[in-house]
Amino acid sequence: MKTYVIPIAAAVLLATGVTAGLAGAAERTVQAPMPAIDAPVSGHSATAVFAGGCFWGMEAVFSHVKGVTSVVSGYAGGTKATAKYDTVSTETTRHAEAIRISYDPARVSYGTLLRVMFSVAMNPTELNRQGPDTGTSYRSAIFPQSLDQARVAKAYIGQLNASKVWGAPIVTRLETGGFYPAEAYHQNFAALNPNHGYIRMWDAPKLVALQKTFPALWQARPVS
Repeated sequence: MKTYVIPIAAAVLLATGVTAGLAGAAERTVQAPMPAIDAPVSGHSATAVFAGGCFWGMEAVFSHVKGVTSVVSGYAGGTKATAKYDTVSTETTRHAEAIRISYDPARVSYGTLLRVMFSVAMNPTELNRQGPDTGTSYRSAIFPQSLDQARVAKAYIGQLNASKVWGAPIVTRLETGGFYPAEAYHQNFAALNPNHGYIRMWDAPKLVALQKTFPALWQARPVS
C-alpha cells in the first residue's frame, strides 16, 4: 500500500507552493547516457511496458514525453485473476505496478524511453521498493514486447552498470507476463489529483526533473 507521510521540511515547501526546489529531493535522479543500441523504427505505433514503483508517478512522467500517445496504469507479472489493487497490495500475486506506453517510434525511440525511465522515472538501484513504497509490487522491471526490445533493454542495463552512473548496481530485471489495466480511479491520477499529498511529494519532483533534464522531450500537456 502507498505511504502518504510527508516530511515536515517538505510539507512546508509544499504548503508554500515551492515544488521546483524539490526536484531530486524526494527521489534521486541522474542523466543516464544515450543507449549504445536502439530498437529499429518500424511503423508509427509501438508498445512498451515498464514497472518502476507506484504507477501514478510512472504514468505521470511518460504522459509528458513527446511521441508518447497514451499511458495506462496497470499490473504486470501475475495473472488476470489477481490483477486488482487490493490483491496486488498483499504482495503475493507476482504482479508489479506497471504502465503500458503507446508511442510513435518515429518520434521517440524505445531506447529514449528507457533513458527517461532510468534517469528520472525511478531509482533502478532500489530492490523491491521505490521511495516510500516497499514490496515486490514496487520493483523495477521491464517487460519487453519484442525480441528487439529485449535486446536493447538487456544491453542498456549492461551499459548503465558499466558507466556506474547510479553509483550502485542496477537491480531492474527483464520479465515476461501480460499487462492488465488498473482500476479506473488509478488512471491519469497525477493529472487529476495534482494536490494529492503523495503526488506533490513524490511525483511532482519527477516532472520537474524530466523538464529540466530532457527539455526537448517535454510536452506540457499530458496525454491521457
